[in-house]
Amino acid sequence: MSNTHNKIVIIGSGPAGLTAAIYTARADLKPLVIEGEPSSTGDQPGGQLMLTTEVENFPGFPNGILGPQLMAEMKAQAEKFGAVFITRKVSKVDLTQNPFKIWIGDPNETPPTHTSDALIISTGAQSVMLEVEGEKRLLGHGLSTCATCDGFFFKDKKIAVVGGGDSAIEEASFLTKFASEVTIIHRRDQLRASKIMQKRAHENPKINFLWNTEVTEILGSNSVEGVKIKNTKTLEETKIDLEGIFIAIGHTPNTSLFSNELLIDDLGYIKTGPNNTTTNVEGVFACGDVQDHKYRQAITAAGSGCMAAIDAEHWLEANQN
Repeated sequence: MSNTHNKIVIIGSGPAGLTAAIYTARADLKPLVIEGEPSSTGDQPGGQLMLTTEVENFPGFPNGILGPQLMAEMKAQAEKFGAVFITRKVSKVDLTQNPFKIWIGDPNETPPTHTSDALIISTGAQSVMLEVEGEKRLLGHGLSTCATCDGFFFKDKKIAVVGGGDSAIEEASFLTKFASEVTIIHRRDQLRASKIMQKRAHENPKINFLWNTEVTEILGSNSVEGVKIKNTKTLEETKIDLEGIFIAIGHTPNTSLFSNELLIDDLGYIKTGPNNTTTNVEGVFACGDVQDHKYRQAITAAGSGCMAAIDAEHWLEANQN
């Protein structure tokens, strides 16, 4: 692969990265977008929306839009304005001095594959999954990792939430607006969530609990029909009928490339400045789920991608002749 220098490189191609690409391309910065490549660990160009079906909460689509279609249209819009895409995965970065160095493929090669004056990181995050039979097949077909995104599709249905922390309880409480019954499945005999969240869950008549329980298989051919569960104390295995299941056992931000280069918070997310997308390295910006552990929505990721593009454009104007 030929070595190139770019005014700006964007690593990642979810809603944040593609929005950053649209804005920087329209600013005539000719961004290079390294969009990643499919892998067995769940990585894919386009981010987590590539694993969803109908998206009904992204503005501008009153009839909804398929996640992969939304990402394809955002990519086409960026390409229209001059963004260039490489469907490869970054193997190493060196942010110790400008221009920044970026490797694709063999990280030991010299010189680096690409260099850039400014860098936008939008590598996103991945939901921690159960790694059980049926999970990959039914993701997006009754199995979800986002209640805010998909709760509407489960009106009057019997569903479950797996987890015991604040995120799981928030998901379960939100889902009671739609579902007829929500069962929280937790592998321990008490929740890890904050006391106030626990109180709300226990007082909600639509929420019930399965303690000391693990999900061992997601059942269903074309959509979720139930789960196999195992009691962690008695080891007894049973089945329960469900029409949907939400996995809420955490997220892992894709920051391993940058752990020795950038400041990372206690949860593993890249630290950015207040009300901006700057990192501790001048000329490096982060946006989307790689730096946002609170909202984790396509629209907020897109908004922060816009912010990163504007921050990067202003930085380039101020620091280049």
